[in-house]
Amino acid sequence: MYSARANLLDAHHVFDEIPCKNIVCWTALISANVDNQKPKNALHLFRQMQMDNVEPDNVAITVALSACADIGALEMGEWIHTYVRHKKGLDIDLSLNNALVNMYVKCGNIVTGRRIFDSMEKKDVTTWTSIIVGHALHGQAEEALKLYAEMRGKDKKIWKKKRNGDCGSSLIVPNDVTFIGVLMACSHAGMVEEGKQHFKSMSEDYGLKPRESHFGCMVDLFCRAGLLKEAYNFILEMPLQPNAVVWRTFLGACCLKGNIELAAEVRCRLLELDPGHAGDYVAMSNIYAAKGMWDKKIVIRDQIKQRKAPGCSSIEVGTEISEFVAADEDHPLRLEIYVVLEHLLINMKASGYSPELSSLTEY
Repeated sequence: MYSARANLLDAHHVFDEIPCKNIVCWTALISANVDNQKPKNALHLFRQMQMDNVEPDNVAITVALSACADIGALEMGEWIHTYVRHKKGLDIDLSLNNALVNMYVKCGNIVTGRRIFDSMEKKDVTTWTSIIVGHALHGQAEEALKLYAEMRGKDKKIWKKKRNGDCGSSLIVPNDVTFIGVLMACSHAGMVEEGKQHFKSMSEDYGLKPRESHFGCMVDLFCRAGLLKEAYNFILEMPLQPNAVVWRTFLGACCLKGNIELAAEVRCRLLELDPGHAGDYVAMSNIYAAKGMWDKKIVIRDQIKQRKAPGCSSIEVGTEISEFVAADEDHPLRLEIYVVLEHLLINMKASGYSPELSSLTEY
């Protein structure tokens, strides 16, 4: 109940008051952290549960794998997978297999994710969607679209409405997340017309209402193809209010194409929606530099320096997730990091890399 109300503090208090904690108690608290965007805490609890000699069941493992997928904790996910393979009597059901596929593709190991997918005798829409999105995220557009065609069935039967219930037992109906993967694949492959058809198919063939993510995929599709005018008109005609992500995608395309007028207009819209995003400043600075408009670049550069919130990144080291920020002068390993970075730059230059100085922004 507390988790559903996003009250993790009281949820933890209730958990701490339980004198004899079983697997259900632990799983409830781990799931509460995952559901409330605290995957790092969830994995810490999962390890603590095992140290307290409470063995995880398939439900707890499924939740822990979801936490791994959220933060890209591949090593932890692999450890859990090893545990699953060697644990006798563990019920490896469809949900657990789906969680493994999802974890591997989101943590960057599409090969293992696909191998698990191929080995599964039973698959549902979640299984197919996870692997389709995974291939799309890895830039393997043709494979993603091939899987989508296979999912729909060899007889090419199309359902007009999912709610009619006449889909047939051998075919699986795609959901809205499936179409995110399909549209991403079309975007990466430059398949504009195919993307339009799939976007149209969502509502006409499956009765699915496009969400912000789908509109964002379509804008990305047009932008990657260099169709700025079509992307701009699509945004203006959206039935939803375009969010900052949509406009930011379009801003990036304007900068790549050197369209200062459109970029300036989009920047004004972003200042209203999300004025503190550093990437927008950098994008405008780069386009001004590329056009030789150094006075405006200097103005943008000064605005960046006035920002106090640095960018934050995370990395998995062993089973721990470490965070660091840009220009961090207090990091205990900063000297070692700079040495590695220097060697990396030397190797890059030796391989023929030459930075485009006009695109650099001073911080």
